[in-house]
Amino acid sequence: MYMLVYVDDIVIVSSSIAATDRLLHRLAHSFPVKDLGPLRYFLGIEVASTRGGISLTQQKYAFDLLRRANMHDCKPVSTPMCSVEKLSREVGRLLDEDGIFQYRSTVGSLQYLTLTRPDLSFAVNKVCQFLSSPTEVHWEAVKRILRYVRGTIDTGLHIQKSSSSLLSIFTDADWAGNVDDRRSTGGFAVFFGPNLVSWSARKQPTVSRSSTEAEYKALANGTAEGTLIQSLLKELRISQPRAPVLWCDNLGATYLAANPVFHARTKHIEVDFHFVREKVALGALDIRFVSSQDQVADAFTKPLTKVTLARCNRNLNLIAVG
Repeated sequence: MYMLVYVDDIVIVSSSIAATDRLLHRLAHSFPVKDLGPLRYFLGIEVASTRGGISLTQQKYAFDLLRRANMHDCKPVSTPMCSVEKLSREVGRLLDEDGIFQYRSTVGSLQYLTLTRPDLSFAVNKVCQFLSSPTEVHWEAVKRILRYVRGTIDTGLHIQKSSSSLLSIFTDADWAGNVDDRRSTGGFAVFFGPNLVSWSARKQPTVSRSSTEAEYKALANGTAEGTLIQSLLKELRISQPRAPVLWCDNLGATYLAANPVFHARTKHIEVDFHFVREKVALGALDIRFVSSQDQVADAFTKPLTKVTLARCNRNLNLIAVG
């Protein structure tokens, strides 16, 4: 039995109804307890039972966000960002004080929406980079995200029953994609069996001198997240049948992780190299190449076209909840 506690809200997860009842009974002896029954709503996240699993959505939260931004009747779009859009700090006129407040408030709310909407992660991360001095162009980018949310407001993350406990980690990077400082954006997606359990889209803190270096940094971040989840599974006494599989679409980064001969050419990424290489050498990580077309983490590193985004959303287990 496991509990998720947030101030005075508690979610109890157990394979035994009797054990849950006993725990609630004991808690009631010391604290005022109100049993709301099966999980339906928790911290703005709606939980619905589906065939073979559950879905996590934030429809009410998303609609409230649209209403606060006066975008609840806006015209929907098919992608959160234009696939050829390159936002910059230097473009557009600075917003006034009220506009800056609205920008920051809306972007902050969008960040919480990414808890169940990994398809928004890259776009929201991008507009977060302009919080200090947002311009009208940046606000237009935020409104496009809201228009995408309006058209996909019933979309949520599907979690299905599965006997598989294999960890699969997809990592990707968009080399020198930022037009202001030429830093790269790295991303990863971690699957437990067929279910997406963790993801990230983040600008890398340093400039990479090659695409291999950018990909390797993303690979190291994915490895760190996978290691953390492995530790959590161990605490929950969930056995792992084999080492996690890390999928990368850059051959240079894949060879670098598997063959120490390449180390001499990349001493500027020495720390990340030793971290990942040690995992591979100990057999705690299995590095494999995946084609760019099948790279699930692609959605976390760059704006995608409508067709590519739809394919990535299917791979990320995003569904429309009726």
